[in-house]
Amino acid sequence: MAKEKKVDQITDMEVDFAQWYTDVCKKAELIDYSGIKGVFIYRPYGYAIWENIQAILDKMFKESGHQNVYMPLLIPESLLQKEKDHVEGFAPECAWVTFGGQEKLEERLCIRPTSETLFCEHFRDIVHSWRDLPVKYNQWCSVLRWEKTSRPFLRHREFLWQEGHTLHASLEEAMEETENQLDCYADFCENYLAMPVVRGRKTDKEKFSGAERTYTIECMMHDRKALQAGTSHYFGDGFTHAFDIHYTDKNNQLAYPHQTSWGLSTRLIGGIIMTHGDNNGLVLPPKVAPVQVVVIPIAQHKEGVLDKARELADRLKKAGIRVKIDESEQSPGWKFAEYEMKGVPLRLEIGPKDIEKEQCVFARRDNGEKSFVSLSELETVAAELLEKVHQGMFERAKKNLTDHTYDAETLEEAKRLQEENGGFIRTMWCGDLACELKMKDEAGMSSRCMPFGELPIGNKCAICGKPAEKLIYWGVAY
Repeated sequence: MAKEKKVDQITDMEVDFAQWYTDVCKKAELIDYSGIKGVFIYRPYGYAIWENIQAILDKMFKESGHQNVYMPLLIPESLLQKEKDHVEGFAPECAWVTFGGQEKLEERLCIRPTSETLFCEHFRDIVHSWRDLPVKYNQWCSVLRWEKTSRPFLRHREFLWQEGHTLHASLEEAMEETENQLDCYADFCENYLAMPVVRGRKTDKEKFSGAERTYTIECMMHDRKALQAGTSHYFGDGFTHAFDIHYTDKNNQLAYPHQTSWGLSTRLIGGIIMTHGDNNGLVLPPKVAPVQVVVIPIAQHKEGVLDKARELADRLKKAGIRVKIDESEQSPGWKFAEYEMKGVPLRLEIGPKDIEKEQCVFARRDNGEKSFVSLSELETVAAELLEKVHQGMFERAKKNLTDHTYDAETLEEAKRLQEENGGFIRTMWCGDLACELKMKDEAGMSSRCMPFGELPIGNKCAICGKPAEKLIYWGVAY
């Protein structure tokens, strides 16, 4: 990370992390407040990050056989009531439409908090035979949840997301879908956002309303708090029975399909900010950055400088790199600080002396390193540096995760480690809800997940001391 702070308008993250985060969101022109509490305006720069996230994920979804659809915004109350556990889980967050024009509606309409019930109603009409399966749909949309508190990107009343909904003939196929989509999210976070993840299963207390199993990827932020970055759910046939979605199988018998859903939202942008940012602003992963290279002409009033800067920008664009050239009258120092604030991965400087030497200067946003590059190698070196920026960001984030994951054998030790260090605390757990609630009440940590592929660290529950086979991560979460 850059050591010298250049932007006075940002609160130091070490002084007040929450205020630092809000300052970055505003000063980097990612988001703004609207006239409705909890409903935000995505500014062009912030929305461009989401567009890049969306484009990459959409391609991944389609490559695995999913199709995009769009469901209605409004859900009749009678439809929402068909799945008891589901509606109870979302009831406190539902917003209702009761009037259409001047007329009071005969039935309340819920503004979608999620779309399971709408998809189920549609699936009932289109699935009749085993030949109709699997159904693999995805929807890009906004949803509304009437949250009591809000923070930019992390907790909106209205937010943008994608929600996948699929039907399968067997439990095995549905579970494969559930796990594959979790892997898809993990791959995206690590290989595109440079955010290392912990993959695992949620406890029954923390699983999605109406699901039989919920899987999650958990990330650690710079302040050592957890962020749930994406979830994938196996519903079994509970929804399909509730909505009477059935088909004739290969043996000409009546059967009910197995269902999944999975989702990821704009809270990922908040995760990017809190994983990689520093006291000079954003540090954006190159693969989703709206601008990957900003070209800054030095002494641009001198003959030939602007022409050369434009030429280099054009060469990079033709090489498939997202480029901006700043020809404004602001000083180079102002421009440096501005694009550091906006997290542009690479800065290219070109001035009269550089032109004479047939070279330019590249500066990395992630660590501030500068290098002189021959203009004949411009495109090759730019691509290599962008990959090095991604790798450097991932390695720092991975170190933060590794260095601040601790093992504890007792509740008292887990509480002490969290108070002293923050981060993730790993313990053994007996599986009892009472122990999960006790950890929350006494240590202030919620269960994050039961991780995949990690060896146990003992055989006794850290909370009650009884025999335990489950390894679990605890943490303070956003």
